[in-house]
Amino acid sequence: MKRQIKVGDIKIGGGAPISIQSMTKTDTRDISSTIRQIKELERSGCEIIRVAVKDFETAEAIRAIKRKINLPLVADIHFDYTLALCAIENGADKIRLNPGNIYKEDEIKEVVKLAKKRKIPIRVGANSGSIRNKGKSAAESIVKSVIDYIKILERMDFYDIIVSLKASSVLSTIEAYKLFSKKSKYPLHLGVTAAGPASTGIIKSSIGIGALLLDGIGDTIRVSLTGDPVEEVIAAKSILQALELRSFGPEIISCPTCGRCQVDLKRIAKELDARCLMLDARKSKQALRIAVMGCEVNGPGEAKEADIGIACGKSSGVIFKKGKIVKRVREKDIVKELLKLLIP
Repeated sequence: MKRQIKVGDIKIGGGAPISIQSMTKTDTRDISSTIRQIKELERSGCEIIRVAVKDFETAEAIRAIKRKINLPLVADIHFDYTLALCAIENGADKIRLNPGNIYKEDEIKEVVKLAKKRKIPIRVGANSGSIRNKGKSAAESIVKSVIDYIKILERMDFYDIIVSLKASSVLSTIEAYKLFSKKSKYPLHLGVTAAGPASTGIIKSSIGIGALLLDGIGDTIRVSLTGDPVEEVIAAKSILQALELRSFGPEIISCPTCGRCQVDLKRIAKELDARCLMLDARKSKQALRIAVMGCEVNGPGEAKEADIGIACGKSSGVIFKKGKIVKRVREKDIVKELLKLLIP
């Protein structure tokens, strides 16, 4: 069992649900824009938010940001340890330190001293692109860097540690986390760094994060995409739900369609998916499986096995609920009738 660490009110490791993180894409000094984006991320399901801290104005902005948000806030620190001190003084709930650019023991000691006083954790966040001492492989280099860093923290009697070992290579990322998990019980923050735009980044992240989670490795995740951070949160939720580790609402199963399909199934599935995403938090937590099927081959079987399902024919469909036929509906009414069953 992994150690359990708290970031604000969110528990990480030790059997706690796997939490979802993201990072703002705004200039942290723009307080109003940063708060607006954080609130949007919270509505989409983000549970921990990280902000870039690149100067003292940024670090001091944390205080004003914290007053207006509900999520635990992580300060992302590079190069200058005094920025970490300033971020902690201004209310950061966790500090991320990069072993590749904040490595002097006396500087680390100052951060640890204040983190202990404020009772906040430190993430040892190693990336393959900023490792100082290269080993036989990218994975081995990352693991060695992190272990050496943890030893420094432990010598200072500090154990509120979360670890990440990210690479842009999916295989190197998986190898690094597997190597480290054999050597340590600290909770792990998973991610494939610089995964790219959504079109490819979601695939790389799903493979890397998913492979590790299937092996029981990982306690909190961030999908790193070039683009809207809300896409990161939606992708993270999808990964966790697909692995049946958490449920965030209805899961839509829909066929790819073929020449047998006689309705606009693409439109139906897209509209239903969008409507499900807009459900309020209480209703969207329902762990329901909705089957949207285009013809008589697999349609009735999939619809019967789902909580709610539609098996379509020519310009119409038969709705099932818990394996039983409810009614036949016209194509234009399919989404409306399915939603009626979803939200009584």
